[in-house]
Amino acid sequence: MSLGAAPNANGDEVSPIKDDSTATAPPPAQSDPNAKAFHDVINSEIGVATLLNRLKQSIASAKEFAIFLKKRSTLEEEHSNGLKKLCRLTTESIRRPEHRHGTFLHSYEEVINIHERMADNGDQFASSLHQMHEDLLELASNMERGRKHWKATGLAAEQRVADIEAAMRKSKAKYDGLAEDYDRARTGDRQSGKIFGLKGPKSAAQHEEDLHKKVQAADADYSSKVQTAQAQRAELWSKLRPEAVKALQDLIKECDSALTLQMQKFASFNEKLLLSNGLNISPLKGSEQGSQPRSLREVVYAIDNEKDLSNYVSSFANKVPARTPEIKYERNAVLIPTTQPSAPPQRQSDPPASYSSRQGPPQAFGATQSPHQTHMSQPFNQGPPPALQQHERSFSQGPPVQQYNNSPINSSMNTSMGGPPRAPSQGAPYNTGSIVSNGPPQLSTLPFQTNQAPQPSFSQPQQQTIPAPYSQPPPSGPAATNLPPLKPVFGLSLEQLFERDGSAVPMVVYQCIQAVDLFGLEVEGIYRLSGTQSHVNKIKAMFDNDASRVDFRDPANFIHDVNSVAGLLKQFFRDLPDPLLTSEHYAGFIEAAKSDDDIVRRDSLHAIINSLPDPNYATLRALTLHLHRVTEASSANRMNTSNLAIVFGPTLMGANTGPNIQDAGWQVRVIDTILQNTYQIFDDD
Repeated sequence: MSLGAAPNANGDEVSPIKDDSTATAPPPAQSDPNAKAFHDVINSEIGVATLLNRLKQSIASAKEFAIFLKKRSTLEEEHSNGLKKLCRLTTESIRRPEHRHGTFLHSYEEVINIHERMADNGDQFASSLHQMHEDLLELASNMERGRKHWKATGLAAEQRVADIEAAMRKSKAKYDGLAEDYDRARTGDRQSGKIFGLKGPKSAAQHEEDLHKKVQAADADYSSKVQTAQAQRAELWSKLRPEAVKALQDLIKECDSALTLQMQKFASFNEKLLLSNGLNISPLKGSEQGSQPRSLREVVYAIDNEKDLSNYVSSFANKVPARTPEIKYERNAVLIPTTQPSAPPQRQSDPPASYSSRQGPPQAFGATQSPHQTHMSQPFNQGPPPALQQHERSFSQGPPVQQYNNSPINSSMNTSMGGPPRAPSQGAPYNTGSIVSNGPPQLSTLPFQTNQAPQPSFSQPQQQTIPAPYSQPPPSGPAATNLPPLKPVFGLSLEQLFERDGSAVPMVVYQCIQAVDLFGLEVEGIYRLSGTQSHVNKIKAMFDNDASRVDFRDPANFIHDVNSVAGLLKQFFRDLPDPLLTSEHYAGFIEAAKSDDDIVRRDSLHAIINSLPDPNYATLRALTLHLHRVTEASSANRMNTSNLAIVFGPTLMGANTGPNIQDAGWQVRVIDTILQNTYQIFDDD
């Protein structure tokens, strides 16, 4: 049986209750304790104003939630776009040959696909929130218009009745005052004497008659105002006020319901987003296993490291070189002592020892270390660098090499340079232009070269005496700038310094690098900020006088101005007659820099660097490893590879070497590529 709908305490209809068994009375509706107070307020003079304020609150809440939705939508959209961009860049990068392939690549691509689907879900979520934001703004705009209309209508009716009642009260006060005056005139309660009017004195009878007329007029006016006030109040109570109250209540309910609905949609969209992302990460398992995507955990656990390693190594099976014959020692019959032994003649056909490292792997140097090795592995408590730093050209693979153990040329080189003998490479001679497939990059194989690059040659350095340990600190103060240039350093070529001092890395470079490593790695703008010119001149005079007496382990020796030390190092390279990277190879460096392929550009520069003269190669190696340490502290010194390349590009390649000013950008790219591939071009031993 169905019961009719009955209104509840708020005036709303209650849904009918159906009972198929017996017709029982519906349970009593839950009474609202505020129902009577609510009814009294909305039917009073303050009812319309109260509902207007409540509607204003609802509109403000809707606008505030709309702003929240817009900001949340923006955040989700930015997150979605960022995730999509990350997936795109990662997909492009992971497929490069320098990354792993096989099962790892397949699993990685599935991980990226999962993240792309999550980004799509976020994009849809952001679009939904943006639409909700626009809907709420439109709702708030409609509510504002309705509020303004009923504010003008309802408050105007209330004000009109209030004005009529005020006029009625004023008319009553006038009526009461005239009635009292008439009563006094009629009963004789008046002052003695005559009453003067506009036309002269009036008698008591005339005065009483005038008051009587005024009382009658006031009575008629008061009566009419009472009737008007009664009519207006009746219309206000029966029609105008209920209409305004009902309209405002409807607007409030509509605004509140719409806001609640949007919040419910927001909750549902959040649940949908999280559920969709959860299903992407861990899909539900259905009956058809083949069509179900794998979960993120399953994708990651599908990586088979052993299989990837085996497949990668096996792919090089066709490149395994033939087994070399057993190595045996066979003594030349000439060296068998039959009579008085004589020194073997010098072989003019042997290549100089300085070229031994260009196609062979690095050799173990025993106990001898380069200044950079000493600097990297030990505190700066050692003496000056050895007479010559032996550095092999770096490469990825190469055949084993042998040393000239019996050559007098090699013996004299070992004696004069203070290092172990270099070895010629087992392959094509250095001057034939042939390429060893598993050796380092060769200059003659560069894509932009058409002719065989000439090989530089050096005369054997003269035997020099290793400088004695520092017997006294170098002079400082004003007298330092007046030191005579006994052994000039600035303005001489690296070959001249090598022949004179026997050190492939000049002492000024070693000391400046040592000072910056010890005291300048944390200095902001190192190599970019200029030092004090007077300090630079003093330090320069100290090196030109006797570089072996300079020790920058004590900051007092460079006036505690590490920026001046950095400026001195740059000035040394600028003053070289031939730039560090040489004028001979300038065009090759620029052409290599123009390659857009990072790998080709790196390998081309690597090949040219391997063909540099020994002093240039050793000095460039020490400087590059040092600048790499500077970039590792870039969070403090603000000098990354790009900044250092801008500073050292013209310095190391020569500002006036190029054909025009457009080469400046390519010079910077050369240095930037070298710094970004430091350990691919130079070994760190």
